[in-house]
Amino acid sequence: MELRQSALKVYEICNAVEKALAVHDLARKLSTLTIDCTALYNAPALPGRPVKPFLVAPQKVPRRSPFTKLGHCALIHSIAHIEFNAIDLALDAVWRFPNMPEAFYLDWMRVADEEAKHFLMLQNHLTSLECSYGDFAAHDGLWTLCEKTSHHIVERMALIPRTLEARGLDATPVIQQKLKKVASPHALDAISILDVILQDEVGHVAIGNHWYHWLCAKNGLDPNTFATQASHKYDAPIPKPPFNHQARRQAGFTEHEIEALSGPQSSRINTI
Repeated sequence: MELRQSALKVYEICNAVEKALAVHDLARKLSTLTIDCTALYNAPALPGRPVKPFLVAPQKVPRRSPFTKLGHCALIHSIAHIEFNAIDLALDAVWRFPNMPEAFYLDWMRVADEEAKHFLMLQNHLTSLECSYGDFAAHDGLWTLCEKTSHHIVERMALIPRTLEARGLDATPVIQQKLKKVASPHALDAISILDVILQDEVGHVAIGNHWYHWLCAKNGLDPNTFATQASHKYDAPIPKPPFNHQARRQAGFTEHEIEALSGPQSSRINTI
């Protein structure tokens, strides 16, 4: 078996739980797999997806209070949707981009495995509350930027792990604070799950930072300038406070990048 082709096959699985379990199975076999770094694969239009959740515009996703059971389930569902998409984002990096070192593919396979773990933890939490992934509407904002960067690996590394996934480092503590105010057993369980997710996501963003800087060095690009240009080109989201400076430092952001977070938002300095 070959890793990148196997990752593509998992990427095409539609059932969310089956996909997450298949990722775990593939990750367990890593030591037995070959890696063809040069192979090119025909890109499917989209990764495999379940029939639900229904995808709507971001502004049409209902907002509910986390102080109710329904609201709590909706919140956890939104995070599960992000983690499900993150599985596909990591698998996409494994199969889509040729001519990278073997370590690149192994790194993103490890990320896919941890994203699958996150998704299953959240799905199990929803199940304990008599809900399931797919019960609420969701949006496709995360995948839109993935599609836009499908033909340029440097832009992908600049904008997905370092911009979109890094937003999770900032948002998770805020969500946890809201759940602490609820203080119900299921809220406390969710906080514990988010602790695991936050710790792992620091590593995922660090992997993105590593390969972004590696690619910039290889291609003679200035990391700050290129990231700003890519942000403009694709109208990437601008990071908004509050920022988790400690987590961002752990994930490999420089002090210059940390300081840029506090700069004028209109400048679109989006190196973070």
